[in-house]
Amino acid sequence: MDSRNIYLIGFMGAGKSTVADYLRRNYEMNQVEMDEKIQQEQNMTISRIFEEKGEEYFRKLETDLLERLSLQSSTVVSCGGGTAMRECNVEIMKRKGKIVWLCAEPETVFERVKNSHNRPLLEGNMNVEYIRTLLEKRTPRYKAAADFCVATDGKSTRQICEEIMKKMKEA
Repeated sequence: MDSRNIYLIGFMGAGKSTVADYLRRNYEMNQVEMDEKIQQEQNMTISRIFEEKGEEYFRKLETDLLERLSLQSSTVVSCGGGTAMRECNVEIMKRKGKIVWLCAEPETVFERVKNSHNRPLLEGNMNVEYIRTLLEKRTPRYKAAADFCVATDGKSTRQICEEIMKKMKEA
């Protein structure tokens, strides 16, 4: 395994956390869940950060965390769904690793997140059409940021991770 970081980007429910955990366990990597780390450091949930301090404040926390993570190596980073929307974040990730876009169909995302209540952007809009609309807005940014894409629909975590590692070797 080389020392480059792997930054997993993509929409909520695409499988970033599950894939990051598998890579950590099977490829001897460090793992950071950006949303969890921010929640720990701020001592509040993402939803509460959005409510009390606003989305822009949260996005700044993401950028600050990415800067710190860029000092590490052999780390798989599960990014928040909106992390790749900021060009400065993409630049930070490209400096120290490869950006892997995990993509999934809106129906797959819905099935994976429908019982979750820690997704501020979906509260009150938990349906396939709303997810499709958000995905369509974000897809061009994910595509532009990514070194490569791996579809997660209908694949096991192992299959997804093997595909990532194969593409990492080719990159």
